[in-house]
Amino acid sequence: MQVIYNADEMNNNFKGVGLGNFDGLHIGHFALINALIHESRFNGYSSLIYTFTKHPENILRKKLFTPLLTTKEKKIELLKDTALDYLYFEEFDEKFSRLTPIEFARDILAGKLKAKLAVAGFNYRFGYKGQGNSEMLKSFGHQFDFKVIILPPVRVEKNVASSTLIRTNVMKGNMDIVFKLLGRHYSIDGTVRSGKQLGSKLGFPTANISPRKYIVLPHNGVYTTKTLVDGKLYQSITNVGTKPTTGRGNPVSLETHIFDFNKNIYNREIEVFFVSKIRNEKIFSGMDELAQQVKKDIAIAEESHRMI
Repeated sequence: MQVIYNADEMNNNFKGVGLGNFDGLHIGHFALINALIHESRFNGYSSLIYTFTKHPENILRKKLFTPLLTTKEKKIELLKDTALDYLYFEEFDEKFSRLTPIEFARDILAGKLKAKLAVAGFNYRFGYKGQGNSEMLKSFGHQFDFKVIILPPVRVEKNVASSTLIRTNVMKGNMDIVFKLLGRHYSIDGTVRSGKQLGSKLGFPTANISPRKYIVLPHNGVYTTKTLVDGKLYQSITNVGTKPTTGRGNPVSLETHIFDFNKNIYNREIEVFFVSKIRNEKIFSGMDELAQQVKKDIAIAEESHRMI
């Protein structure tokens, strides 16, 4: 798969183009991507996912920030495991946002991308203020000579898989539901930074990362997790929160205690995968009570890992 940011980096062959924001790359997105790849190959086209470097809502709704489920780097990592030919990141800015639906179909799809096939979800919107919809895309397909496939919703226990629903459940700590909607465990990566060494003082050293401000965070609390270090997964337990027992005003951080692990990983990248929530964050009367609770949490996590 080739990652591109400019149409000049592509060949001039006809394309099958998958349309959407693809935040989270959930099971609905992969249904679309698989249909795109299959139909493109069937017709002899290159397959291309067309998405954006920034979430359009964060350009259009300047005061209402939409937190993201996946970084650009994570999208690339996940899509490299598919048979996709191209991943195209468009720069969504004020000028681009003013394209009318017909301009997008004519100038971008048929013109710049040389689309002969467009695949989108049932609720796909495009063009200025989202005025274009799936029925309009079909009409433009007839007008500008590209086939349009609209995928129906993918449901999990009667719920339509969507990035919005996944964000809601991540923020509630419902990691079992998130897993079903994503088709994988939700994860957050970051660089391990030096902290106050509180975990080590309690006998449970932790790897601390400061999550990116634009990434959706699980509800504050303690979670059974697995942590990826240097390509290897380790069982772990993770606290998401502000450490209220040690004082107020602390920024939200992720503290991960990795089981049976004693390597120095400061300034190294790790990725934490959330499996299930153990409890909410709470304030303890002192360090002894906190240490006792951590022991209980670890025992629960170890039992949970045995069940996985």
